[in-house]
Amino acid sequence: MFRSVFVMHTLPFLFWFLSFVGLALLIDYLLHLLNLDWVGRYLGPAGTVLLIVSFIYSLRKRKIITTGSPKILLQFHEYMAWVGSVLILVHAGIHYNALVPWLAILAMLVAVAFGLIGKYVLKDATATLNLRIADLQSQGLNIAEVQKKLFFEALIVDNMRQWRKIHLPIAFVFMFFSLLHILAIIFFA
Repeated sequence: MFRSVFVMHTLPFLFWFLSFVGLALLIDYLLHLLNLDWVGRYLGPAGTVLLIVSFIYSLRKRKIITTGSPKILLQFHEYMAWVGSVLILVHAGIHYNALVPWLAILAMLVAVAFGLIGKYVLKDATATLNLRIADLQSQGLNIAEVQKKLFFEALIVDNMRQWRKIHLPIAFVFMFFSLLHILAIIFFA
């Protein structure tokens, strides 16, 4: 039972993460096929702008700004960060010969993965756990029996709730390496 529930929660995550990477590879391939690979150079700054704009949600969440619906801003954040990351991945291609850009891309991939985990895997796992708790309680089991029966599932969901503790610091690592990359381009170009 748990294995099928895990697969059900993982499929949307895998779909969006693989489509993220696949779309970037497809765009990069088409640009090279059409001899427009130079366009990729400009997609990095465009993607960076989209990522910066997506942080409006974080500002709203932390009450630095007070306007805007958190739910709509979260959807805006997810969309802009996904599209911006695709553009940056196309910009990166497989052309790097320096360590800092590779570290930035690695941090970006991890940040995207944890963002998708928060969106799909945790949300669905929490909903399924709540349904299982309600089902067991409707069968007459008390709280202690339900907790005992669902101990491992609850433990996994509780650990998954810690995803923000990884998502945000990795996003900052990505920003740090991106800033180093940008400064290196400015100083050495």
